[in-house]
Amino acid sequence: MTPQEPTFRQRLGAVLFADVVGYSRLMGRNEIDTYKALRALLERLEAACVEHGGMFVDVKGDGILARFDTATDAVLFGVELQRITERSNAAVPLAKKISFRVGIHLGEFLLDDRGIHGDIVNIAARLQEIADPGRVFVSSSVYEQVRDKLRLGYEFLGPQMLKNIEQPIPIFCIRTEVEGATMAATVRPSSPSMQFSRPDTPSIAVLPFDIRGGDDSESWFAEGLTEDIILALSKFKNLFVINRNTSFAFRTQDLPPSQAAAKLGVRYVVRGSVQRAKTKLRIKVELIDTDSSRTIWGETYKRDHEDIFEIQDEMTSSIVGAAAVLVEAEERRRFSASIPSDLAAYGFVLRAQQLIFKYTRQDNEHARMLYEQALSLDGKYARASAALSRTLNIDWRYSWNADGDEALDTALSYARRAADQDPTDARAFGELGFVHLYRKEHDAALGAYDRALKLNPNDADLLSDYADALAHSGQNEEAIQHLQRAMRLNPFFPDQYLWHLGGAYYNLKQYDAVIETVSKMNNPTEGQRMLAASYAQLGQTELARKIAEKHRTVHPNFSIKRWEQIIPDRLEEDTQHFLEGLKKAGF
Repeated sequence: MTPQEPTFRQRLGAVLFADVVGYSRLMGRNEIDTYKALRALLERLEAACVEHGGMFVDVKGDGILARFDTATDAVLFGVELQRITERSNAAVPLAKKISFRVGIHLGEFLLDDRGIHGDIVNIAARLQEIADPGRVFVSSSVYEQVRDKLRLGYEFLGPQMLKNIEQPIPIFCIRTEVEGATMAATVRPSSPSMQFSRPDTPSIAVLPFDIRGGDDSESWFAEGLTEDIILALSKFKNLFVINRNTSFAFRTQDLPPSQAAAKLGVRYVVRGSVQRAKTKLRIKVELIDTDSSRTIWGETYKRDHEDIFEIQDEMTSSIVGAAAVLVEAEERRRFSASIPSDLAAYGFVLRAQQLIFKYTRQDNEHARMLYEQALSLDGKYARASAALSRTLNIDWRYSWNADGDEALDTALSYARRAADQDPTDARAFGELGFVHLYRKEHDAALGAYDRALKLNPNDADLLSDYADALAHSGQNEEAIQHLQRAMRLNPFFPDQYLWHLGGAYYNLKQYDAVIETVSKMNNPTEGQRMLAASYAQLGQTELARKIAEKHRTVHPNFSIKRWEQIIPDRLEEDTQHFLEGLKKAGF
């Protein structure tokens, strides 16, 4: 009897793959409880999948394979999956929490009586493998379908090589914290292979230090040390130092120093490694001149933990000296970091640094707790006071705190405290500038930012914030110059830079430049107001109204009256000019 040929159909759709993080560990600790908890959770997830127009194709142990007719439904379910899982973990001890990684891809698949097959399934599974716990990673094909439809945050992670997949796949991380995503550093999809010309001054990039010994839980120390070296170097006006956000974008890229230097347009690259063992530290660092491909300075430090500040000072001085930058001794002394009296306080600050730049409500709250713990150990630790002010600023900016304006007032007091305790702390004056701007105290804001940038001329985020304050004060041409420098210092700049730049162009009535700028944002829904207003001012009313309608779908509570109260413009005509564009667009 001749075997019957299998029947199958080709379908276009989206595939979601989800997997439990550390499933074997959970089963090893308590097999029965884990099985019961996961089974109950899967039942809830399957019901939610059906509600979102999808279906579970396969469930094996700790893995879910689901298919959907549209990318929109798949992404909405992926987000809901993480929400349901998070809620189910609310009263569960940390060791028993269940967490998923999720990957989603869009394309054609083969459908038969045994399930679905094809590259689409393999790619979704590989995306899941590299996803962060609690996150949803999607391919660019999914992103293009949902970017204008859903009010979500999208962080571009660049093209990634996935296991057993021939071509690199451009990947985005989905975030429910849309506002925070606009502040997170990101590769630009429009120019993933960007190359930059070198500045005239000596130029340096510090790549993230490796943590040796295989304990990822110690990564906070290596990352904190890397950031401190960047911070120390960036204070020297005779150096051009790539921003920490861009440097940390190379964390997952195993590039030779020469390639990293070529991508960033710098001559020198600093790299190193950290190993901690009980009370001992082993830090290896080298400075590479990529023109000659030689190490012009290298050192291995074997010291006690208590010597970390001495090591940092030695490294900074050696790197500056090796790069042949003439820095006066007085300037070097003035730029030295304020050292806390308690080493544990420094540890809390390093841990918080790893969290604050993630720009999520939960991470921001956790960072604030750590900064408070640092201050409880050393009440005069200016760096902790300045950082605590920043967490409160972020809370106020995105309404993450029920205290409202009180959070901004508290941020002001901490920023003033930091500036009084350490007049060389640029970040303290930067936070002062932000608070004064949104209190509509423009002269005080510009004065604080100006002082901050004199202390740290290479801080790209400070430059962007200063530029925003300038634009809100009517100094738009100067704002654009500062934003262009910020983007050069931080090539993997966040959407916020583009938002600030678009605002300056809009004030100058350069609407085509606004459209070009805002269209580069990874999170298009956050730029729709400015985009619609610009099209309306150009007389393209029909297109402007279509964008406004999209905006109403994802921002149903937007109010022109409320927006008028928030905009910190010095000039009333600037505020009315923007409101005029919004009204023409149908807002």
